[in-house]
Amino acid sequence: MTNWINTVSRDHVQQGARGRFTQANHGKPHMLRRMAKGDWVVFYSPRSALSGGEPLQAFTAIGQIADDEPYQVEVTPDFVPWRRNVDFVAGNETPIRPLIDDLHFVEDKKRWGYKFRFGVFTIDDHDLDLIRQAMAG
Repeated sequence: MTNWINTVSRDHVQQGARGRFTQANHGKPHMLRRMAKGDWVVFYSPRSALSGGEPLQAFTAIGQIADDEPYQVEVTPDFVPWRRNVDFVAGNETPIRPLIDDLHFVEDKKRWGYKFRFGVFTIDDHDLDLIRQAMAG
């Protein structure tokens, strides 16, 4: 099993949670194809909304991949993103700053936001457990 971070604005995370899905990298399939059923996905939201949102810097949702393959959905005739189904679990929105020193994936504690520029990336079990515990609190 692999653990993932998906960097998504809070408004889009909330839309995905309502629909039980995730998208990544503006609807492209590459990273979604690497995910497997049962993998954990933690959603990190740098902003409250994609356009004009306030800075947030928090983990906003968590869940497990619930299907075997990505699929496409026509949102508009010009936008047909790839998605994966997700079983979201209960969790509280959790600011990242109190966790930075203990997160393994944050290699440079002064430039902790760098890794999120990749959009989707893997994390180890330690980091997943730390984030899950913080979100359960």
